[in-house]
Amino acid sequence: MRKDKEPDKEELRVEYKRSDFPGGLVRGKYTRRMKESSNVIVLKPEVAQVFPNEEAVNNALLSLIDIAQKTTRPTRHSTGRAKKLRAG
Repeated sequence: MRKDKEPDKEELRVEYKRSDFPGGLVRGKYTRRMKESSNVIVLKPEVAQVFPNEEAVNNALLSLIDIAQKTTRPTRHSTGRAKKLRAG
């Protein structure tokens, strides 16, 4: 059984007609919209080698967020008022 020769990339498949596309054919028509609405992040190769999967990356980032929030929150310091009230 012979395979059909590879179709030309610039030609439409036989089931389509140019009249089916009144606005014309444009390559990458939705690329910008996809980039703006997508939440896919590409890691540098050296970073990707450290994490085996998506869950490991998320856990590391959540831990980092937790540490950052704990260390940057203003702490309540005593004004000494309670001590003064107890002392009389």
